[in-house]
Amino acid sequence: MARVALDTSVVVEYVDERGELHEQAEAVFEAIIAGRLEAVVPHPVLAETYYVAARIYEALGLEGAEERAAELVEWLYRLPTVAVKGVDLELALEASAAKLKYGMALTDCFVLAAAGVYGGKALFKKREREMLERAEELEREYPVVFLEDYA
Repeated sequence: MARVALDTSVVVEYVDERGELHEQAEAVFEAIIAGRLEAVVPHPVLAETYYVAARIYEALGLEGAEERAAELVEWLYRLPTVAVKGVDLELALEASAAKLKYGMALTDCFVLAAAGVYGGKALFKKREREMLERAEELEREYPVVFLEDYA
């Protein structure tokens, strides 16, 4: 079965029905839910998803923003085709090495590391500014996929 390491941006894009790449994120989650795709979620992505989702729900004026964010994270955590990873030394060391080499956000480095350590592709919404500077090298070293390439 194919596997992806999910970045927070993909989870948030799935939840944001008005997002520019919502259809692509929805297709990914439909495959995960149907069992055609397995997802690896590094533990820091859970924390970041909670934070970002709560901020979005607050900005939308929804009541219970933090509770909604917690429900989203719990749903993701409990999906049978999602494996949450983050307490093993190999993942920590690989994420740290990526941080040193590329200077990207640590959560993004955990996504890259998860793809490398557990197999599969690191899935991001789009190439962020810090990725663009060394994009070719990054994409040679790690199996990376971007939703924006499927728009």
